[in-house]
Amino acid sequence: MLPSPVPNQHPTKISLLRAAYAAFNARNIDAALATMSPDVEWPKAFKGGFVRGHEAVRAYWTEQWSEIDPRVEPTLFYPKDAGKLLVDVHQVVRDLSGTILADEHVGHIFTIERDLIHAMEVCALPNTGSIART
Repeated sequence: MLPSPVPNQHPTKISLLRAAYAAFNARNIDAALATMSPDVEWPKAFKGGFVRGHEAVRAYWTEQWSEIDPRVEPTLFYPKDAGKLLVDVHQVVRDLSGTILADEHVGHIFTIERDLIHAMEVCALPNTGSIART
């Protein structure tokens, strides 16, 4: 079971993550990478495994966007231990012709160090019960 979402406890981290999601959805790779540490560890959710560093993330996203059109909107933020936040994300993935391939909520766990994203992992969301999405 998740703790209650408490966005006001981590305003800097939440602002950073909102900026990263907005840049991703706008396909502005440079702005998204500016929210990440140079040695960021990023999941290759579309292919499996991880990449490390800005250029590897750039290459992965460029490949991903040539095959699918993902949109990710953070809905809730949950504090985790030691600089981590779990984000409930509404994810809609379309093929390049616009057909919806997936429309679901997934979890993203971020490790934030020195006000930059150091790592992200994709996870299933624990049972959230009747928590309202915002």
